Parts: sequence; structure tokens; C-alpha cells
Amino acid sequence: MKASNFLKENNARHMWHPMAHPKDSQHNPPKIITSARGVRLCDIDNHQVIDAVGGLWNVNLGFSSDPVKKAIAEQLEVLPYYSTFRGTTNDAIIELSYELSEFFAPDGLATAFFTSGGSDSVETALRLARQYHKINGEPGRVKYLSLKKGYHGTHTGAASVNGNANFRAAYEPLLPGCFHIPAPYTYRNPFNESDPAKLAQLCVAALENEVAFQGANTIAAFIMEPILGAGGVIVPHDTFMPMIREVCTRHGILLIADEVIAAFGRTGAWSGSRLWGVQPDMSCTAKAITNGYFPFGAVMLSQQIVEVFENDSTAAGFIGHGYTYSGHPVGAAAALACLKETRRLNVPVNAAARGTQMYEGLNQLQTKYEMIGDVRGGKGLMTAIELVSDREKKTPLDKKTTGAIQDAIYNNGVMVRISGPNMILSPPLIIDEGDIGKILSAIDSALESVMS
Repeated sequence: MKASNFLKENNARHMWHPMAHPKDSQHNPPKIITSARGVRLCDIDNHQVIDAVGGLWNVNLGFSSDPVKKAIAEQLEVLPYYSTFRGTTNDAIIELSYELSEFFAPDGLATAFFTSGGSDSVETALRLARQYHKINGEPGRVKYLSLKKGYHGTHTGAASVNGNANFRAAYEPLLPGCFHIPAPYTYRNPFNESDPAKLAQLCVAALENEVAFQGANTIAAFIMEPILGAGGVIVPHDTFMPMIREVCTRHGILLIADEVIAAFGRTGAWSGSRLWGVQPDMSCTAKAITNGYFPFGAVMLSQQIVEVFENDSTAAGFIGHGYTYSGHPVGAAAALACLKETRRLNVPVNAAARGTQMYEGLNQLQTKYEMIGDVRGGKGLMTAIELVSDREKKTPLDKKTTGAIQDAIYNNGVMVRISGPNMILSPPLIIDEGDIGKILSAIDSALESVMS
């Protein structure tokens, strides 16, 4: 590796960073992370921090999961790559498909279509939804419904169902036929409703109205995150997703659960859908499926969908879709080892306990600092605080101040993620009680220093 002075001089000079302005990256160079162990990162200046971001919601088992690393190394020696396009497959992906069908059986999901990551999984689900209806004799079902504030990735289809203008405006016009309903976001919503149960009913009524307006026979699918992640950790009332499921079933609309963040334990349940007692028609997964060690994803399909495709006797069931790295043997080996380790550690239990600790700790900080407008979480290790300059008016805190808070927390030994006015916390699911305490302490000290 080049010397540190070379790396610092060339930081953000010859590459553009995702979700960042190129000019801003040059004026405020990204932190150069050089190593990691357990739940801690080390930067180029040997400054160590607890990773309260969990990579990007994906390093559930931390950075030292030796079984996953070993599986990757061993698979590279045996079969580093081969395609799963028509006519060939590999042993690792066959085994993984079986294990995933067992893992997701309680969610009513039976069969996998493999992808390279989360955006790929969403794009795949959207396409298969339209194809399903065509095979089923309803070719007019082509539209998609989703939630405002929802995040589903960056491909054109995925961006089209995103509910945040930050990820849409620069790339419009996007896919036609995508419509959004209000999210169950108690802090900010068009109904001015702060009661979670009442808000859930109002949002579902908005869905019913949209279905009636569009025509149920024109809608292919409704896609949602069981808990909205990148939109600011919006936790719905426990009646919300079941009510969405009922509306979709009644109108013949497929329900796609975007589990890219939620699956494999982060919500305190094995999947976000299972947390709410819902069986979706499709589930999009990625991220923690390999602990972030290898780009990989899978769309899990219900038996109903599988039967429609597999019983088709025409060319309509031909899947003219896939990726070069669909079913990659190294990714499959990583996922097999990760799934085994995830089960062995029973990570949802710790995620639930540490998530409660984080949520309660942040609520205590809210009583101390006026700039904490809202605290969201309480379901596993998905937590956020919304920062405001005026609590009564809910005025979002400015970018300069949120940046200063983020830097102060980093200097205090913790990496957090800032997205607009939201501070998002999603540490590895193996984190212990002491490190959650250190995260809370670092935030406390940073807010105090910025306020003073």
C-alpha cells in the first residue's frame, strides 16, 4: 500500500464518492479507514472508533467474522467464478438456495433469485412482479405503489419507487407509473397526527384511495421496508404492515418487502416481515447476507409466485433477467458461512436488547438537549435522532452544525451517519452493552460541546 501522505494527497482526487458532491468530497476529504476489528475501525492516523453505522447497515457480525472470511478464501481456491445462466450452476449456490428456503419458510417464501446487491434485488422484484401478472393473464398490472420517505436503491426502477426527492430529482424523468402514499412518520406527516395507531389507519386509507383512483387492475405491486431505514428509521405501528398486506391481498396486488436492511436479525426478529407477522409475496435481501464481505443479494419468492412461473407452458415464463454475478460461488460460500454464524450467535436477541438500550439512552438525551426533536427506534438496532434548531417549529438543523456534531462524535471515538437532519445509528448486532454506553456518551459530549 502507498504511503499515508500519498493516500491523503490523492483522497477523492481520482474517484467520485456515492451520495456526495464531488466538490464537497475534495474540500472535506472522506475519512480514510485502513483497518477494522470487532466493532471498531481504525483510520489512517491510527484513530480508533466504534462503528455505530455497521458498515452500511450490513456488517451485522462485525469485522472479525473468521468463518465468513475462511469460507471466501476456500471458495476462491476451488471455484472463484462461474455463471448460473441457463445450463450451468455451482454446488455452493445449490446449497445456499436450500438453506435460504428453510430460513425464510416462516415468511412463506420458497425460492431464491440471486443478485449482486440490494438495488439489484429491488429491480429484480419489480420486474418479476410485472411478469407474474402477464403470465397470470393480467398484463395491465404495471404500476407500483410505495411509501414517501422509503428508500429502495439507485437503479432506475428502484429510484422510481424511492420516496425521497434527494434520490430522484437529478435523474428524472424516471419510470412512469410509480405513485407514493404518506409514510407512518409521526413526527412529520400531512395529517398532523402523532398517534401511531391512528396515523397507520390514515396512511392505509390513503393507500385505499390511491388504489381506487389508479384502478386495482393496473397495479402490479406495493413495495415497502418493514421499518424505513435510510429515510430516518421510521418505525410504523404494529398494525400497519398487516393492514397493507390485507389491502394488497384483497386487490390482487403483490406485496414486496424490501428487507435489504431488516433481514437477518437487525429488527430484533429474523426478518422485518416476521416482526410484524406478515408474509410478503417477495422479499428483497442483500447487505447482511454476507456480512458485507462480498457483494451479494437474493430475492425470495412465495410459493404462489413460484407456481405461476413453473406451471407456465408458454414462453411467458422465461426469465429474461439476471446478472453476471447472480449466484456467484464465492458470494454463496460467504452467505452460507454467514447464515450459519448468524444463527449460532442468535443475533436478534442481542439486537433487541442493545436496541432497547440505545433507544432508551437517546430518549434520556432528548430531555437534556433541545436540538433533539425526535427519537425513533425501539425495534432492534435501528435507531435515529432528528436534529432541529427549534423544537417547537421542528426546524431541521443546518448542514454545517450537523457536520460539526458528526465530527465531534468521531473525535470522541464513534462513527455515526448523518443524513439530512437525522443521525442514524445501526451498529453491528454483536455489539455489547459497554460499547452502546460509549456511543451514547460520545453523542452526549458532542452535543454539549456544539451547544456551548
